[in-house]
Amino acid sequence: MPTTSAENTPSGAARPSRLSRKKPVAPPSTLVLLVRHGTTPTTGKVLPGRATGLHLADTGRAQAEKVADRLQRWSAAGPASKDGQRPTARITAVYASPLERTRETAAPIAKHLGLRVQTHRGLLECNFGQWTGAQLKDLMKRPEWATVQRYPSGFRFPGGESFTAMQARIVDTIAELCRHHPGEAVVAVSHADPIKAAVADALGSHLDLFQRIVISPCSLTAISYGAGGPTVLAVNSTSDLNELVPS
Repeated sequence: MPTTSAENTPSGAARPSRLSRKKPVAPPSTLVLLVRHGTTPTTGKVLPGRATGLHLADTGRAQAEKVADRLQRWSAAGPASKDGQRPTARITAVYASPLERTRETAAPIAKHLGLRVQTHRGLLECNFGQWTGAQLKDLMKRPEWATVQRYPSGFRFPGGESFTAMQARIVDTIAELCRHHPGEAVVAVSHADPIKAAVADALGSHLDLFQRIVISPCSLTAISYGAGGPTVLAVNSTSDLNELVPS
């Protein structure tokens, strides 16, 4: 009866070997650089929501040029870490919500990086429904305003979107960008509330605390998404980007 002993193995024949088991390699992390649009003539006065026709003010255009320069210098310098926790590629894509103020903010960023702006509806502002276009000073007098600030997870804008739906949308959108750009860095120009909701999710913080996060016009928020979960590297940054390295 045939055996597989060494004595009976023909010379030169392959000996049985133990199956090699390679450790699965985790997908490389993606660095998502979230940028809020620049200042508009109604910033801090009106809840514009998804209304069209709102463009950047002169101040906002200057802010957009400034953040574009910061991102270009950071991207040109290349990654500062090769430990696998940061992308090994420079900025490879620029996305923006379809509204004018976000596309106008993204335009100089893309120009500085030699890229084109790609619009993505998942980056849109929250749908404020019947509150769209209302004066903030008037909204603050409404009894629902306290719920918006203290219990946003339980609030839906009349005729519009809930905060929980908005957060789910932005988180799903970021996950999609990460799938499309593994190991890369991408810019996503959006709005204050979606970015705040993304930060809260990345921190593992309850949505009811997201109003404590400040996202200023043309500020930059950097989150690295890897196999072990997100790492928040910067929030509401308006300074240099040299320290975008996990500790």
